[in-house]
Amino acid sequence: MAIRNIRHAKGDFELVYEMLNPTANRTILWLHGWGSHKELMKQAFGGLLPEWRQIFLDLPGFGKSPNDRFLSTEDYAGIVGNFLEDLGIEPQAIAGHSFGGKVATLLDPPCLILLSSAGILVPKPLSVRAKIALFKLLKPLGARRVRSFFVSEDAKGMNPGMYETFKATVNEEFEEHFSDTTGKALLFWGRADTATPLWTGERIAGLMGERARLIPMQGDHYFFLDPSNAKEIAETIREECENCKKG
Repeated sequence: MAIRNIRHAKGDFELVYEMLNPTANRTILWLHGWGSHKELMKQAFGGLLPEWRQIFLDLPGFGKSPNDRFLSTEDYAGIVGNFLEDLGIEPQAIAGHSFGGKVATLLDPPCLILLSSAGILVPKPLSVRAKIALFKLLKPLGARRVRSFFVSEDAKGMNPGMYETFKATVNEEFEEHFSDTTGKALLFWGRADTATPLWTGERIAGLMGERARLIPMQGDHYFFLDPSNAKEIAETIREECENCKKG
């Protein structure tokens, strides 16, 4: 484990990361999803791609990287960009799961790898819409007290800055950003994913056009934790990202 102190417009950030195969010529950065951490990505991919330098990063507010400020997805991308610049590394590939996929998209690497990325709005189930309506009805009784009964599992235990970050990023529409990417894109998706359903991956692939390849796999939102899926993902990266360039 290593620590870098990174300066950004929103302040200074202490980022915890781990680097494997540091002398390799090609680099891949792995970005976890909301509420997760670098160890999950390392669990899936740390033993694969020995010929690549692999960087596993805890995003601010997750894992062992602290944060108590409001950050937009653009802020996260800026912080990660400054982190890479501080390391003096330009990754050949950046892979992101769920929320990390949006951050990876903004970084626009030569080879973008999306693992069930967030960014396409999915209609909320009736039960969730009813819960939101009830919260608004009861809010005059005291927002802070009422919120504790209605907050989602993804937001429980957050400090105020991270809760505001969650509220701002969970409903982002990212279609324009997906369209603006310039490199190769590999989209791996769980067929049984209910958080970011397969049709959202199809939408993203359509926005990216010929640069994108969608690869559905058996499993849910965390399909990549299946060792056979992780191995296939690594082999595809090895075959298709080794020589890819932007533009």
